[in-house]
Amino acid sequence: MLPWKHALRTLSVLLLTAAATLAPTASAQAAAAPSRGWNDFSCKPSSAHPRPVVLVHGTFGNSVDNWLALAPYLVNRGYCVYSLDYGQLPNVPFFHGLGPIDKSAGQLDAYVDKVLAATGAPEADLVGHSQGGMMPRYYLKFLGGAEKVNALVGIAPDNHGTTLLGLTKLLPHFPGVEDFVTENTPGLADQIAGSPFITRLNAGGDTVPGVTYTVITTKYDEVVTPYRSGFLDGPNVTNVVIQDRCALDLSEHVAIGTVDRVTFHEVTNALDPAHASPTTCLSVIG
Repeated sequence: MLPWKHALRTLSVLLLTAAATLAPTASAQAAAAPSRGWNDFSCKPSSAHPRPVVLVHGTFGNSVDNWLALAPYLVNRGYCVYSLDYGQLPNVPFFHGLGPIDKSAGQLDAYVDKVLAATGAPEADLVGHSQGGMMPRYYLKFLGGAEKVNALVGIAPDNHGTTLLGLTKLLPHFPGVEDFVTENTPGLADQIAGSPFITRLNAGGDTVPGVTYTVITTKYDEVVTPYRSGFLDGPNVTNVVIQDRCALDLSEHVAIGTVDRVTFHEVTNALDPAHASPTTCLSVIG
């Protein structure tokens, strides 16, 4: 094999391996696991929590494995909780969020309509991890979602794209790699900083009126780089670095969205700001 072809293949593998860390390792057991109290379409929101919560998984995730901790956490606090699969590719089970992101936003649109019809609620709240915290902004901005959504909480979202620790900057030096990623996993190509999708998403402002935005990041994020690229700018935005709440929190990109209870507490504050309490290292208790 010619040296440049070997380099091309190596870089392709590195890109996909790095991107795979956008979500926890999926398995057949996880994808088939019971939803433990969420995705109950007979659930009726209470007066205390009048809006259903829709969870939006990250790249390479699915509607179960991303939420095995956060979904029960919210259910146990009285929320009606739902999660969807989106961005599926043909013949690729379990690992989703790989299709074109604008098409994925259309899937979210249909799912939110389904949840609102079942619960009778006029609006939902969205909580997403990684791509799942960024993709809903397309739904809000271009697909009429702002009329159906009260709040978007993004956990380690790549709102302004990612450099994958600078790896994406190497693409122009390896002809064919960018085409390979775009053709085979368009959802990854859309997330590269400076991509046409990211450029369109952020043109004219980060937010839309009527929606409250919360961004929760970690300075140890190795996937969304630089981590502050997740921040949004707008009058209805709260940007949080989780280490400012608990300096001992070492959560990186996957952990902050899947197991970190300090982050979970910050999520509940964003969903119910009228009853918010300080998020600290002790928020893991209870």
